[in-house]
Amino acid sequence: MAKSDFGSVSGWHNDRAMISNKNLRITLRKNALSGESGIVSATRIPDGSAYELDFDVRFHSQFDWSRGGKVGFGLGIGNRNTGCNVPFDGAGGTLRLMWYNDGKRVYFYPYVYHAGMAGPCGSNFGKLYPSSGSLEKGKWYKVHMYIKSNTGSNANGHVQIKINGDTLIDQSILWTTNDSKRLISNLSFHTFRGGSGDHWKSDVDSYIYYDNLSVRQISK
Repeated sequence: MAKSDFGSVSGWHNDRAMISNKNLRITLRKNALSGESGIVSATRIPDGSAYELDFDVRFHSQFDWSRGGKVGFGLGIGNRNTGCNVPFDGAGGTLRLMWYNDGKRVYFYPYVYHAGMAGPCGSNFGKLYPSSGSLEKGKWYKVHMYIKSNTGSNANGHVQIKINGDTLIDQSILWTTNDSKRLISNLSFHTFRGGSGDHWKSDVDSYIYYDNLSVRQISK
C-alpha cells in the first residue's frame, strides 16, 4: 500500500492499515505501545531547507484516548532525533504532533526535537490545541505544518503548526548547529500510543483516519 504511493518507505505494516471510505485507517492495537501499537514509518524526501505539510486527521467515534500518543505526518532534519534521544550534537531534529489526555481534557501539542532543547524528551513549548475544551471524536482536524532550517548556530529557522486554521505554534527556532545536517530530508508517519509505561496503553483496538496529504518543498 505505502510503497506504491511513497516509493522508498520503511516501517509500514499493511495489517494495521486499510482504505475505508477513501480514507487511510490506522489500527492502534490494544495492550501495546510505540511501533508495536501502530505505525512508525519513514519516507526519504529530497533535501530541502523549507517544507510545507498538510493532512487531515480524525479519531474514530469510539476511540479510546488512553494517555496519548503520536499522531500523523511529520518532518525530519539531519539525524531525525526522536525517542528521548536529545540532539546534544546539534545534528538532527524532528517536528511531530501528539494527542494527550491529562485526565481533564484531551488536546494536541507540538512535539519537537531541536538543538538546545531542555529534554529529557520532545519539547512542546507549552502550546496546546484547543486552548480550552477537548478534542472531539469523529471530527476532522486539518493540520498544517511549516518548517525552515536554520543556518550555523543561528536561531533563524522556523516552526509552525496550524490546526483548523488556528495557530498552535509559530516561532523561530534553532534546529541544528551542524550545517552538514541542517536540511529536511524525511517525511515521517508516526501513529501509535506512548510514551512509555502501562498507563499509556489501551485494552481495546482503536482507529485513526487520515486524508488529503500534501507535501511541498518550498526551498532547496
